[in-house]
Amino acid sequence: MVSRVYVEKKPGFDVEAQQLLHELRTILGVEGLENLRLINRYDVSGITQELFDQCVPTVFSEPFVDVARTELPHIDGAFVFAVEFLPGQFDQRAESASECIQLISQGERPAVRSAKVYVLEGVLSQEDCAAIKHYVINPVEAREASLDVRSTLDMDLVFPDKVEIVEGFINLDSTELAQFIENRGLAMDLADIEFFQKYFIEEGRNPTITEIKVVDTYWSDHCRHTTFGTELVDVVIDDEVVKAAFDKYLSLRHELGRDEKPVCLMDMGTIGARYLKANGIMKNVDESEEVNACTVKVTVDVDGVDEDWLFLFKNETHNHPTEIEPFGGAATCLGGAIRDPLSGRSYVYQAMRVTGAADPTVSLKDTMHGKLPQRKIVKVAAEGYSSYGNQIGLATGLVKEVYHPNYVAKRMEIGAVMGAAPRRCVKRLNSDPGDIIILLGGRTGRDGCGGATGSSKAHTESSIETCGAEVQKGNAPTERKIQRLFRREEVASLIKKCNDFGAGGVSVAIGELADGLQIDLDKVPKKYAGLDGTELAISESQERMAVVVDPKDVDKMMQYVAEENLEAVAVAVVTEEKRLVLSWRGKEIVNLSRAFLDTNGAHQETDVKVAMPDASAKYFDKKKDASDVKKLWLDTLSDLNVASQKGLVEMFDSSIGAGTVTMPYGGKYQLSETQTMIAKLPVLKGKTDTVTMMSYGFDPYLSSWSPYHGAIYAVLTSVAKIAAAGGDVSKVRLTFQEYFERLGTDPYRWGLPLSALLGAYDVQMGLGLPSIGGKDSMSGSFNDIDVPPTLVSFAVDVASYQDVVTPELKKAGNQLVCFDIKHDAYDKPDYQDAMDKYEKLHQAITEGKVVSAYAIGFGGMIEAISKMAFGNKLGVKLAKTVDADDLTAKKYGSIILEVEKDNVTELGIPCTVIGEVQDAPEFVYGDTVITMDEALDAWTKKLEKVFPTESGVEQNDKINDTLKIVDGKVSTGLYDAGSIYVAKNKVAKPKVFIPVFPGTNCEYDSAKAFENAGAEVQTIVFRNLDAQGIRDSVDAFTKAISESQIIMFPGGFSAGDEPDGSGKFIATAFRNAKIADEVMKLLHERDGLALGICNGFQALIKLGLVPYGEIRPQENDSPTLTINSIGRHQSKMVYTKVVTNKSPWLQKAKLGGVYTVPISHGEGRFVASKEWTEKLFANGQVATQYVDMDGNPTMDEYYNVNGSYYAIEGITSPDGRVLGKMAHSERKGTAVAVNIYGDQDQKIFESGVAYFS
Repeated sequence: MVSRVYVEKKPGFDVEAQQLLHELRTILGVEGLENLRLINRYDVSGITQELFDQCVPTVFSEPFVDVARTELPHIDGAFVFAVEFLPGQFDQRAESASECIQLISQGERPAVRSAKVYVLEGVLSQEDCAAIKHYVINPVEAREASLDVRSTLDMDLVFPDKVEIVEGFINLDSTELAQFIENRGLAMDLADIEFFQKYFIEEGRNPTITEIKVVDTYWSDHCRHTTFGTELVDVVIDDEVVKAAFDKYLSLRHELGRDEKPVCLMDMGTIGARYLKANGIMKNVDESEEVNACTVKVTVDVDGVDEDWLFLFKNETHNHPTEIEPFGGAATCLGGAIRDPLSGRSYVYQAMRVTGAADPTVSLKDTMHGKLPQRKIVKVAAEGYSSYGNQIGLATGLVKEVYHPNYVAKRMEIGAVMGAAPRRCVKRLNSDPGDIIILLGGRTGRDGCGGATGSSKAHTESSIETCGAEVQKGNAPTERKIQRLFRREEVASLIKKCNDFGAGGVSVAIGELADGLQIDLDKVPKKYAGLDGTELAISESQERMAVVVDPKDVDKMMQYVAEENLEAVAVAVVTEEKRLVLSWRGKEIVNLSRAFLDTNGAHQETDVKVAMPDASAKYFDKKKDASDVKKLWLDTLSDLNVASQKGLVEMFDSSIGAGTVTMPYGGKYQLSETQTMIAKLPVLKGKTDTVTMMSYGFDPYLSSWSPYHGAIYAVLTSVAKIAAAGGDVSKVRLTFQEYFERLGTDPYRWGLPLSALLGAYDVQMGLGLPSIGGKDSMSGSFNDIDVPPTLVSFAVDVASYQDVVTPELKKAGNQLVCFDIKHDAYDKPDYQDAMDKYEKLHQAITEGKVVSAYAIGFGGMIEAISKMAFGNKLGVKLAKTVDADDLTAKKYGSIILEVEKDNVTELGIPCTVIGEVQDAPEFVYGDTVITMDEALDAWTKKLEKVFPTESGVEQNDKINDTLKIVDGKVSTGLYDAGSIYVAKNKVAKPKVFIPVFPGTNCEYDSAKAFENAGAEVQTIVFRNLDAQGIRDSVDAFTKAISESQIIMFPGGFSAGDEPDGSGKFIATAFRNAKIADEVMKLLHERDGLALGICNGFQALIKLGLVPYGEIRPQENDSPTLTINSIGRHQSKMVYTKVVTNKSPWLQKAKLGGVYTVPISHGEGRFVASKEWTEKLFANGQVATQYVDMDGNPTMDEYYNVNGSYYAIEGITSPDGRVLGKMAHSERKGTAVAVNIYGDQDQKIFESGVAYFS
């Protein structure tokens, strides 16, 4: 039997529907569309009607905000259609619903399918309806679903035949081989397949199709960088500067004894680091057989004691997948980046996202045929990346989208991540014969089949239609589990070697772990039946790891994996014979020699020609019309590559981990953009002063003029940003992202990456800073359009938080000074001059002589000065000596400093005074005055419609006449209880129980906050892979609660906050009779406390613990938390006021005190009926409210970021002992969010512990 329910948001809460309605009318231009309704449809089989009815108001809907129906509402004249995921695509909504139902039944997990029903009302033509369908259905991942009732949810499975042996393959001639490549959609070229054929002639047999696909993957450009390994035979360079660099490169090759090695792009990309290592300049790089990520050995102070740590960083690109399926492509871009340092057994704690796009503000009518609209790509990709990072608990410290018209050919999507671990945790051992390889994590499906080869091809309109299966789908909760597993020292110490499942799936991830392997594909866990041996071999399904362990450690590893609620299977054994052997259904379907695989295909050669840049269009000689400075100033601020991206950045959680040193936007108004992301090392126990820094550099317009100069200044800019943040540039390490057009056989096309890599080589040698990693993507072409030549430089450094300088202007009367880097006649920087000045800057910073700093970028002085000023809205009066032409000059490498007057001559750096900070919020240049409001308006409006910072929703301020709201300000006052509830059962060291569910990601931060406050903490993972795991978890939770005084529900994404509603998974688990009974005993019999933050608050409110103080069903009028008015995730610092002293949790906070606390949520809008709102305020149950700069509770969305009724941020139970709040009070500590102003510590955790003393 299949049961069905339709769930629709009530008017006022239908944010997603209203946003889509606005998009379709304004962007798509369907003016006849009058109304749009979105209805979530759920089909469930395998459960009783009674259980289904029980799930409708708890799992599928929320009584206060949703309407649930068993029939689709009929509307005369409406156009109705439904959309569902393609078979095999991961559907987190259906998956989470299934898991929640299993929690209630404690039986087997039922089948669930979800769909979204669109109900369109208005005067619509057939063309309008077709256009709307085309806009909302991406055929790469979804399809139109039937509106009929289902009789079964079983998938139509075609059970595969035996793997094909390609008969006659070894007899094909060259023409037939070329046709074979075409027919089979292979990425290899004719030379490769002829080389492949020769091997099988020698083997005396025809290959299986699996062997062909495996080798095609192994030798793909994505996996083995075959373009970078192509020998450059005849190199002709017209540009004398590039020619000189090439000659130096050849000389250096000879000096290093590499004359026998082929001249190739890979050699150019790595020779700088080779030289610096050979000459003792690069000393601290950790080298091993494992290729996980760039790894540096560092010394970290932990509680004043030095420890040896490994610091890992990696950049990854997912350009092709994100172009065709933006959400999944961008999500797995980050996932792929994470799993490299994670496979190195490090904890990944901070990420950067740098992307490239064409103008997203253009009309949809200008979208190229065969392409998704740019606006849709940039928005949905941001949703995908942020959704994944936010769920797994990874702080994204810097987000920047770079715009250039040629990224319409193919989007650029880069994720760069940082990880670290104590060195003692990481073993670097060989795989020995007899060792066992365990596959752990997610299951295998068809998603990602051919991803590596797909990403290695140039694309056309026709190829885009057939590559949907190449895009992997991410499952963030599983990724979080792997992070937790690998962070455990006892687990890491068992791993001899590890590889993540990225490009190539089993064949590559396991295939690279040893020279000889026997892999049993029948043991690979599957998402569904029907996969054949080839699919199992090459599927790139995500969230999987392959670990090599000694046979004696297998059982122990399996136990640890199970404790983290993960699946694991031993699938391979290391063999003496150096062959890769894969078997399926008991038969070998792959048997290849390691020596053959490691050739990476046929030897490839090409000629190269480098043309001169256009001398008449010298990039640095270009000047903008400066006759009208005000217009110049405002035009610069509204340039796509300068304009505010705040609405984009705020989608990404930047504060999780309680280690973010600088928030993406700083100052009192959070408007000064940071250029370098900085975080404390993720020390699990104890405190540290050690921080890491990462910045990027790249200008697509400069690179388009000269890839050589583009690379040089990309590196210099990234290094300058580190210097401006307080880093010691002499310790900087680099990693590059190369992204170029499909090169083919045109020598001039090959000249573009050659020029860029020679520029990168030149600047590495000049600065003495090595690039120790990188990633190339050589498929940036669509029809006849190519991406701009792209080399993005990422610079990383390890420093002390005490040296950090932030960019926002601090004080009126301070001077602004600027120092420039010398250049030669060819526009190359003087490297020694740059390093000397950066070194002196670092010295001045450590001596406290620099108040703020900003590296000049794309928008010149105007951009730098404005962004420094915005954060605290301090003005600047520019000096008369500043030339108007210099205001927009792209002085890459130059840095503007804010210093006190007395220190101008004490810096030790030749500087020019360019202005003075003033209280008046305006920019003054001679007679020209630009007000702060004018500048901010120009800066913020350009991308506001693409990445909104305000919802445009009229905030509901009329629900209650008793609680007055005037001009958006809420006058609800303070509640002084006079006394608080006193614990009868005193405990010297209270015990806190923190449950960890799929999707939980704040347990580390919460535990640390309680431990620092003096509590003992126990965390237990809820295991729900099978019915027995659920029963065991219920018993473990019940016991832990019985032994605790406090329950803490931490933040996160309860099973991905699905099905459509936050906290449901946690609430469902805690409604279990045994657990619920023990919770009530803790509260009612032992005077215990409960705290829920963010997702934990959402769980408390769905359980009834707030506002009722007991676990009970939700009523139709029960207060709840729903999606933010703006309809997206929001991450920033908010000002909250403590408005009651009734709760023990707030006893150490000041009544009426205003605190600056980070939020990061998509569903934090508190809504309640008139009666409930009055009751909460009257009873002192409103704990905290969102307030403005003056401490007034407000409906202004800038401060009340989610549109909560009456600015309510947190509430309590009637007696105050249960507290739920959205803002993350646990994310605090020394050197956290140093560019944010105000008291960040509400002392909630100290109050909770003190309650029992």
